[in-house]
Amino acid sequence: MTPITVNALIVAAYFVLTLWIGRRFSGPQSSLDDYMLAGRNMPWWAAAFSIVATETSTLTFIGLPGIAYGGNLTFLQVALGYVVGRFFVAGVLVQTYFNGRFSTAYQVLALRFGSIAQTTAALVFVVNRVMADGVRLFATALVLIELLPLGVPAVARLPVSIGLIIGVTLYYTVRGGLRAVIWNDFVQQIIYVGGAALAGWILLHRIPGGWKNVTVELAEAGKLQWLDLSFDFSVEFFAVPYTFLGGIIGGAVLTAATHGTDQMFVQRLLATGSPKRAKQAVIASGILVFAQVLLFLSIGSLLYAFYEAVPPAVPFASNDSVFPRFIAEELPLGLGGLVIAAVFAAAMSTLSSSLSSLASTSTIDLWRRSVGARLQDEVHDDDDEQAMQDALTMSHRFTVAWAVGLALVAFVAQAWGSVLEAGLTITSVTFGAVLGIFLVGRAGWRLGGYQASIAMFVGISVLLCVHVQGSIAWTWYTLLGALVTIACAGLFSLLNGRPHITGDSV
Repeated sequence: MTPITVNALIVAAYFVLTLWIGRRFSGPQSSLDDYMLAGRNMPWWAAAFSIVATETSTLTFIGLPGIAYGGNLTFLQVALGYVVGRFFVAGVLVQTYFNGRFSTAYQVLALRFGSIAQTTAALVFVVNRVMADGVRLFATALVLIELLPLGVPAVARLPVSIGLIIGVTLYYTVRGGLRAVIWNDFVQQIIYVGGAALAGWILLHRIPGGWKNVTVELAEAGKLQWLDLSFDFSVEFFAVPYTFLGGIIGGAVLTAATHGTDQMFVQRLLATGSPKRAKQAVIASGILVFAQVLLFLSIGSLLYAFYEAVPPAVPFASNDSVFPRFIAEELPLGLGGLVIAAVFAAAMSTLSSSLSSLASTSTIDLWRRSVGARLQDEVHDDDDEQAMQDALTMSHRFTVAWAVGLALVAFVAQAWGSVLEAGLTITSVTFGAVLGIFLVGRAGWRLGGYQASIAMFVGISVLLCVHVQGSIAWTWYTLLGALVTIACAGLFSLLNGRPHITGDSV
């Protein structure tokens, strides 16, 4: 058998395993809680693994090694910020979601500011998630094209690749709901971390001179630098993404925004059923993700040492293509297929979570709101069986519709630069404003729904202008967006006559 055939069989076996897990752990789907929140009884450790698997996509798998290959280890400072941000989420935001029987993050805003703010935040989430995860789907399709030729004309390889990936993911997401997604995430994380570690071990043993020679060479080339303590108030400083201050603040605020207000992550916290288990899940995920970032950055450094010793026959199109090329050309027969399966595991864990969260937000925050559902209780009213079945049917339809949407975005994501930084930039531009309005709600400021929506739009608009201008690194985007939103909301609050309300805050 040829290497391509062996790799194809291994990847096919992985797809079969994924579909089997989706069926095996599907469980009942008699209500929206069953489909969207896994019955609210998932163990915290499974939720923790699912959180990490969800935020780890093909962007991480090929993007982080690409960053270390072309630079150094300073992205690790951002990973430290990820850990700090999770402690903030656990200490400040988690309890909010258990003060009522909420199914999405944005129902909290409806309780505090009214339905307009809920709809606005939900739309921001939908746009962000479709754009960012469309990029992730495109990156995964690139890996499939590079590593597993499909025997079809070149012009058709991208659409066929996208269709295959999203099709398998869609099946088990619709079939099993969030419960199947979480258990698939658990298995997928083991696969992709194991596959990456295996590739790194083989890579190290392929470098002449072994580990001792590698460390000396990497140190001399500046590839082992992970700490950048430089600081000043110049424009140039804020244009550098991976400084200690930029990494810690940027990573922490971005994590607070995503893991504290992004439905894709809040959904997993709600699925645990209690604030204690949710806090355990989010903190444990921080430790896991830091170790994972270190692993992928180390692989990028080893790739630099390897290709310095054994220059590639064909120059790399970009740093993102270095790891896929090594997998395709250098791994022994069969092992390449395992690592390819790991790439798909990383991608599909994110895509399935994206589809599930998009469906829940579209059903509860948008569709149910548009047909006049009550603020909290009607979504969970099991007495009206027909209404519940209608909601389940709509959630399935939304899942399919968003799968098509992700595929369409993947087609147009080819000109967006580095896949990892493109995905992080999209999230950073949008979710600073959402975090800002959540913090305003926590503070109890007097604000109407339209005013909260305007504050979010102002925060996002300022960030878009900053991004177009290009003088500030993406690591500062989320903080800036949150601050602008809070400042705008504070102005509205003062104009309303009282800076704070006396009732409960979210």
